[in-house]
Amino acid sequence: MRHVRRVGALAAGLAAVAWVTGCGGGDGGVDAAVSAVPTDPASTLVTEEPTASVEPAYPPGPEGELDRLADGKGWGPADPYTTASEFVRAVCIELPDVDGVQSRPQWLVEAGHLEGDGADILRTGVPKLCPEWAATVRAAASGDYERWFEDGTYVVAANGPTASPSPTGPPDPDDFVTGEDGEKPADEEAEETIPPGTYRAKGRMENCYWERTTKSGDIIDNGFATSAQEITVTIRASDGQFTSRDCAVWKPVK
Repeated sequence: MRHVRRVGALAAGLAAVAWVTGCGGGDGGVDAAVSAVPTDPASTLVTEEPTASVEPAYPPGPEGELDRLADGKGWGPADPYTTASEFVRAVCIELPDVDGVQSRPQWLVEAGHLEGDGADILRTGVPKLCPEWAATVRAAASGDYERWFEDGTYVVAANGPTASPSPTGPPDPDDFVTGEDGEKPADEEAEETIPPGTYRAKGRMENCYWERTTKSGDIIDNGFATSAQEITVTIRASDGQFTSRDCAVWKPVK
């Protein structure tokens, strides 16, 4: 009797499976039944492995040492340079070829190479990459260096070069001139300064004219040389302006 009940229960189970399969319309019913089973959202999460930070690759030698130090201190060179060593190497190449109208420390300053992090990078990098120019960089960074002067009109002043004061209100276009370096105030050249002292121009000069004037523009002393190789002028602290035309570069006499 027990055996009959077991067989009956088994038959009933098979019938139930057959009924589910028939109602599902074939395999789709099975798929629907399976898809209806709830899944644990946690089991479907895709976990990402944490990415380790990649250490920059520095070249061996002094360039790599400089770049590593600059990155550690947060120093960045100005455009278009991407690394500290690239900036220093470019300056090392340019320094020997600086023309004779500026002293080399003057060129470093007036070219803007000491702006931003430039002074720190050059003070650190030049002794590594071109140590023969280390003293030049130190002089430029200290501000204690010779300034040379081309033709032009300079206001006599004991302090360093000064910029024209910013005008109040909108600028007048007539107050600007356009040159190779872009727009500049028309009186910018006249506002450049020269310290008192003795200066000498050397080289082949033709029709060189120079003059010292008072603050009101009266001529104190002047000279005109149709042909000369050397001219020396002493500018007094009481002078107002110094003007030079068609002369060689004026350098301080030590």
